[in-house]
Amino acid sequence: MIPGQLVGDTTGDLLADLAILVLAGFVGFAVISKVPNTLHTPLMSGTNAIHGIVVLGGIIVLGRLENPSFLDVVILVVAIVFGMINVVGGFLVTDRMLAMFKPKKGERR
Repeated sequence: MIPGQLVGDTTGDLLADLAILVLAGFVGFAVISKVPNTLHTPLMSGTNAIHGIVVLGGIIVLGRLENPSFLDVVILVVAIVFGMINVVGGFLVTDRMLAMFKPKKGERR
């Protein structure tokens, strides 16, 4: 087994995964480009929160690697850290956005 190789991973699986990634990118761009400006911030806040799935995936991949190289570990840890920054940022933006709609102290509606 090659160090850093996923168990059961083949070149065909890698090409299929890359094709899915490219197609998902095109679909995502097509969907996001049709969102009106008024819905863009809430949609992006929710999308950043969903980024937690990427963090979980990074943790799973890091745990499944047999004999990972130092570079594999560094790249996965950086991906997990950036993913967590994105998740926390998504929640902070959402909280700040929702705070704009709360009445101020002493203000009546």
